[in-house]
Amino acid sequence: MIESAFPMSAQTTAPFQPVLIVAGPTASGKSALALDLAEAFDGVVINADSMQVYRELCVLSARPNDSEIARVPHRLYGVLSGREACSAGKWRDMAMAEIADCHANGKFPIITGGTGMYLNALTEGIAPIPDIPAGIREAVTADLEKAGHQAFFNDFAKRDPDTAATLDPSNTQRLIRAAEVLAGTGRGLAAWHHEPMVTPPEGMVFKKLCYMPPRDILYDRCNRRFDLMIEQGAIEEVRRLLAENLPETAPVMKAVGVREIAAYLAGEIDLETAKEKSQRETRRYAKRQLTWFRHQMNDKETIDAQYSESLADKLRNDVHQFLLTTPK
Repeated sequence: MIESAFPMSAQTTAPFQPVLIVAGPTASGKSALALDLAEAFDGVVINADSMQVYRELCVLSARPNDSEIARVPHRLYGVLSGREACSAGKWRDMAMAEIADCHANGKFPIITGGTGMYLNALTEGIAPIPDIPAGIREAVTADLEKAGHQAFFNDFAKRDPDTAATLDPSNTQRLIRAAEVLAGTGRGLAAWHHEPMVTPPEGMVFKKLCYMPPRDILYDRCNRRFDLMIEQGAIEEVRRLLAENLPETAPVMKAVGVREIAAYLAGEIDLETAKEKSQRETRRYAKRQLTWFRHQMNDKETIDAQYSESLADKLRNDVHQFLLTTPK
């Protein structure tokens, strides 16, 4: 147990609330690292992957399997319907509740995932945008599908030019998010982002491990991982997802592999082509994540070596020292 690792800070009456972040690109091995550390430190693994929150995507999102879940508690995996949108703010609220539960019960919260905007919302803060009712998002999405992307963007730009100036017009998800915030609050995203940030509570301290293996190793893992997903039932998973008749703009429909396998099921491409396209998109996604973590995640410890027992020993020692250190 780690109750003794929660001392009082020297400068505040708030308790020391340690949180470990294990970040990294897809297929890097971060989930296995988080699992090992959770076993070593009586931890709870909390998901920070934007696709693993959806219950419809188990195989394609590489959610933990039953044997991994049996080893340590896992939270925020498969908790939302694919019909729901999970903003960074919504995820942060769910994660903060899980973190508080961990600390209340003497458990060590270990956040792991590759969605950078989720991790930044937790560690750096986020604009205080209220939750937007699902009905508003559905209405906005229907308006976009009816009007067409360019016409919808042009109309939005007239109503909220400040936010529109910050958007990539081709990014449907960002456009829908901006439009739903405007419709739901009467204020644009740009205006909300000028408000004081909602920052981590006093006493909460983060240790950030960013696992970024050499690129050739990572890309090979991306390729082999998708082959394994096919063996584990990715095709049937997409078949079931398509049967839900979700709108194409639903975030869950944007998961790597969904579009490619759907094209195979429709007879538009053969399976080998679907696999090659999915592997290519997985590598591209991993490359974007590498770039983001390299330049956007502050105060991180980068791990760029292959995982080994000697590296595992070093990391366990580092985390142990973190838990024993009272913030200055």
